[in-house]
Amino acid sequence: MKKITIGLLGYGTVGSGVASILTNNRYDINTRTNTDITIKKALVRNLLKERPFSEGIIFTDKPEEIIMDPEIDIVVEVMGGIEPARSLILAALNNGKNVVTANKDLLALHGSELFATAEQNGRDLYFEASVAGGIPIIAALKQSFTANRISSIVGIINGTTNFILSAMTEQGRDFADVLREAQEQGYAEADPTSDIEGLDAGRKLAILSSLAFNTQVSFNDVYAEGISKISPADIQYAEELGCVIKLLAIAKNQEDGLEVRVHPALLPKKHPLATVNGVYNAIFVVGDAVGATMFYGKGAGSLPTGSAVVSDIIQVVRNMAAGSEGQGKSNFYRHYPIKKVEDFTTGYYIRLKVKDEPRVFATIALFFAEAGISFNSIIQKPRSNNNAEIVLVTHPCKEGQLRQALQSLNSYSKLNKIYNVIRLETNGF
Repeated sequence: MKKITIGLLGYGTVGSGVASILTNNRYDINTRTNTDITIKKALVRNLLKERPFSEGIIFTDKPEEIIMDPEIDIVVEVMGGIEPARSLILAALNNGKNVVTANKDLLALHGSELFATAEQNGRDLYFEASVAGGIPIIAALKQSFTANRISSIVGIINGTTNFILSAMTEQGRDFADVLREAQEQGYAEADPTSDIEGLDAGRKLAILSSLAFNTQVSFNDVYAEGISKISPADIQYAEELGCVIKLLAIAKNQEDGLEVRVHPALLPKKHPLATVNGVYNAIFVVGDAVGATMFYGKGAGSLPTGSAVVSDIIQVVRNMAAGSEGQGKSNFYRHYPIKKVEDFTTGYYIRLKVKDEPRVFATIALFFAEAGISFNSIIQKPRSNNNAEIVLVTHPCKEGQLRQALQSLNSYSKLNKIYNVIRLETNGF
């Protein structure tokens, strides 16, 4: 049986998950590949720390001992961050190693450089674990959907925010309270900014969009907005409107360019994504031939993410056996323009408080009419202290039109406060 040797860059949550799977499922994996796959070395910061599933692994704090080791066939990067991960992956590829990575941040910003380097060296660069943990969405986009022209991707691809919004919906709690619980349970980092402000999902969406639409989409192209302004009142109004609020990652291929955006959205309860709760992820893909499909599962964690990494390792091993390494071309052969935020088209939910006086609503309606916006529905709560809380739900319009109406509204003396503006996604699925 042929032997393939792995070098791990990182041995934390994901790295130990990879080692666990390769150890516990060793017989099945080796039998399926007709190859003995073993981890030889792993890069760590602390050489004295005890680690699970470490039997037979040489731990080192010197990355060159992995990159330059002639016995190591595949370098697996699970350390995260931009540097030194970027430099180490480039060095590994230039040194003739095949690479598997779970690094969404790096791919979203420097993917083109990494793919070009892999192609120049005739090496494999696989990255299934970079987007949705154990959900095999990358392989599906690269293989199963290749007969399709994909029109849209809509996903819940951040478990932290989905956990928070699910708890707020089910228990009526406020954002700050649930965020603290998420941190206590390990679902959110001590600094949760990347998750709650939509940045993590934005990076993942850049990767998915690039694959789905065969064009280079960088994280800098993605509009990202977080969930920190969502309140129990917004969730209750969404319920009245037959919707739930989710942080959605949305990519649409339209005639005038690509929309790539991450933000909270009111989503009709009848949509399959509306029932995805807790830390689970799901991705809804529409292709012209296959129609609507949905992928669901755990988007993070040691074993789910480790499963995706090991599946990539197995594919690289099979490519090596077939002599077909480096054949996975990037295929970024299209050059679609990226639409500006002002040109995004959605419906909008606007919750505001105004003076409860004659002609106030007529004036508000005029502001929106002047911007070319009509209302789908209106909710007004009972009068309190001569003020009224109003929820306006618009028909689909461009963001630029909405901003024009809000600018007029903000200058109106009878306006007390705009509590929130949330997009409403009903079209294009």
